[in-house]
Parts: sequence; structure tokens; C-alpha cells
Amino acid sequence: MSLTRRQVTAAMIAAVPLALSGIGTAQASQRRRTLYIAGDSTAAQKYADAAPETGWGMALPFFLHRDLPVSNHAVNGRSSKSFVDEGRLDVILAAIQPGDLLLIQFAHNDEKKDDPTRYTEPWSTYQDYLRLYVEGARARGARPVLATAVERRRFDAGGNAVPTHGDYPAAMRALAQEERVSLLDLQALSLALWQELGVEGTKTYFNWTATEQDNTHFNPPGAIAVARLVARELVRTRVLAARDVCRLDDEIPESWITWPQAITA
Repeated sequence: MSLTRRQVTAAMIAAVPLALSGIGTAQASQRRRTLYIAGDSTAAQKYADAAPETGWGMALPFFLHRDLPVSNHAVNGRSSKSFVDEGRLDVILAAIQPGDLLLIQFAHNDEKKDDPTRYTEPWSTYQDYLRLYVEGARARGARPVLATAVERRRFDAGGNAVPTHGDYPAAMRALAQEERVSLLDLQALSLALWQELGVEGTKTYFNWTATEQDNTHFNPPGAIAVARLVARELVRTRVLAARDVCRLDDEIPESWITWPQAITA
């Protein structure tokens, strides 16, 4: 059974912690900032039935101080369009507060031309949908941050890491410049990292198991590596101060990644 946008929105708003939804004006200036993530499966929370698949959003809190919590709304299979159409952006905008951050990463599913519920065209509808996130965050006093889509694992015959996202990264870069939004260029950074690791080395970062060879989704080391890129870029672009981050040069134990049981209705 498919849910309507209103049903999804109502259900997810009901799940927003009272600690976030009930903050009054007098308390707002003293409350902790929250970093919200809107994105797809590469960033999303994974559950026990998906282990060892790991979204980079699961590892990002390891690199941020405790007074900057992460609220990860990324969901498998969503594009910039379907995330909006399902009411998921509405849920974020109902909870987000002045001073918060909204980190936006989409493209993997926007590329699916055979699926009209998800497909967007890079230089028109993709940018149009991204503007909804940017404008929605700004209207609530929060700061939007665009992030180009992290790259898949793909190499040519010469062992060179190959970009897979077409014009989407360029379209986001152009939008960031036009709208004066901070940009984390995860596509370029991850592509460079995959090139450094090489054909075999990258297998230890993606969800390669005895039964699966997944060149899109990460295992714990891969998610930790990408989250580290995100944290470093947040500081480099001055979205965050150096005091907001930690462990940028430390080894993060894989055991810190946990997969909770999925929540069932």
C-alpha cells in the first residue's frame, strides 16, 4: 500500500522529538544547533537486515562534537524530487530552527530516466527541486549546504576512476554559485579518493560481501572515509569552525558502527 504525501508527513512529524519541536523563542538562542541530512541511500541510516551496508550519515557524528547532533533524514532510493513529493522535506522544515544546518545530497536516483517519480533533468528540474531545500531552510533561519553526490566505484580498463553522475555535479555547482550556498564537492573528493585507493583497494570501502558486489553503497570503512571528507569540507568551507569537529586525523574503529533493528509499525 502506498502512502499519500500528507500521510507520510503527518506520521513523520509525529515522530519528531518533543525536545526539538517544543523549543520556545526564549530558549532558541541557547539551544544546540542540529545538522539535518536530506539525501539518498549513500547517506542513510541502515538497519540490522542491511548490515554491513553503511550510510556515511551514520559515521558523521563521530567527527562532530556532541553539541552538534545529526538528524539523518536520508532515505534509500529517493531523489531530490521524490523526497519532496513524499513530504520528507516538509518534515525537516517543520523541525528545523534558526541556526541549524541542512546538508543536501542527491543525484543517484535523479538520474533514473525510466522512473518519472524520481527523474529530474540536471539543468532544469534538478536545480528547481534543490532550490526548494535551499529556500525552505533559509526561510526558517537555517543554513543550507549543498553536497555533490558521492561517486560510485567504477574504473576504466586503464585503472582510472570514472565519474558516473553526468551533468548533475556541474548543475549543483552552478546552483551553489548562483544562490551563494556553501558547497561540499563530494563527487570530486570521492573520485580522487577512489583513484588513490585503486581498483582493489576500493573494494574494502564498498559493500562487497560473499554474496554481493555493490559498487554504490559503503561498508563501515567506506562510510567513515566519506564522513571524514564531509567533516573536513564543512570546516574548509567555513560552515563549521574547527572547534565543532573532532577526530579528523584519528582512526575510527569499525565497531563504532551499529545497525539497530528496523522500526516496524
